Amino acid sequence: MLSIGHACVDVYQGAVAALVPFFVAERAYDYATVSGMVLAASLLSSFVQPMFGALTDRWAMPWLLPVSTLLGGVGIAFSGLSGSYGLTLAFVALSGIGVAAYHPESARVARLASEGSHNAMAWFSTGGNLGFALAPLMVAAAMAAGGLHRTPLLVLPALVGAVLCLPVLRALAHKNATAAAAAMPVGKDDVGSFVKLSLAVVFRSIAFVGLSTFIALHAQQTIGSSAAGTAALFVLYLGGAFGSILGGTLAGRWGRVIVSRWSYLAAVAALAGVVFVPGPALYLFIAATSAGLYIPFSLQVTLSQDYLPSRIGTASGVTLGLTVSIGGLASPLIGVLADHTTLRTALTALILMPALSWLFFRTLPEPTPPRAAPQPTDDTEPARSPA
Repeated sequence: MLSIGHACVDVYQGAVAALVPFFVAERAYDYATVSGMVLAASLLSSFVQPMFGALTDRWAMPWLLPVSTLLGGVGIAFSGLSGSYGLTLAFVALSGIGVAAYHPESARVARLASEGSHNAMAWFSTGGNLGFALAPLMVAAAMAAGGLHRTPLLVLPALVGAVLCLPVLRALAHKNATAAAAAMPVGKDDVGSFVKLSLAVVFRSIAFVGLSTFIALHAQQTIGSSAAGTAALFVLYLGGAFGSILGGTLAGRWGRVIVSRWSYLAAVAALAGVVFVPGPALYLFIAATSAGLYIPFSLQVTLSQDYLPSRIGTASGVTLGLTVSIGGLASPLIGVLADHTTLRTALTALILMPALSWLFFRTLPEPTPPRAAPQPTDDTEPARSPA
């Protein structure tokens, strides 16, 4: 249930990139301007998500799940209604805040339910990746009904997601949720490793967000049709769903750090193929790049929680929010470079990003399993800090 709700929320992260070609076509925005929309969705998230993470370390706030889901949907629903670029940015930013508020609490609840299982967290992440994958299809269907003025149709996933959150709220209200929370693991914080991991996620985020922002336009230029852009985004996001599931399985055998390290190396080669290989083979390299960047995704969430076990919400907020959002901050720079050179030249710079992530993972240890200690169990009583 939580994984499906995650899919409904992450539709709105994918929807921003999926709307980019329509804003270019209907409003004649240039590359730098549309990348500013991605910036709007990411900038507030980069600050808000860690803040919500810190709050969920102190108080459990399951009510955030339906409220933030609705907020994410309402922002995107209104983004296409005004011809004002300022209002468009404001609505996209509102959606970004909703998505940011959702992730730390949902990651805390997912860890609670999974008891720290890598595979379970991978399936939770897969829900979000499926939301990404569905975003370009849903956006294309809505835009076909009348262009940007049909963005209110995109509020439907938020309504579904909010309803699906209600059984989760009821389950968390039961006493067995209290018992499960008391078993949540706590150990010694490894701040140095957490910082290195966060930097690795930053570079991974720059590669993925930059690619998701411009891959539709790149595919249109390479293959020569607007449908090619929608298909490219769909493959990019669907490959991420496959990568998340594969990551949890591989980590059970070889460990999270080793699997992530090799995945980033593979992503370097695959991303080079995206940029330089012409024709329909582009889709194979998009899928390989997406898998390479997403195999480590859920593993990085559990690694961050194990490196910072006394602050699971903060760790989740930084890994899922601050570091990921920095990719959005870099997108306007990629857009400016594309405007002054070519889109292919700008995308070439992204090949370096997973290589930098690989370098940081070479320095990371595999954390030992932490011991058990209490966590917050309701909306009002603060959790006591571990000794």
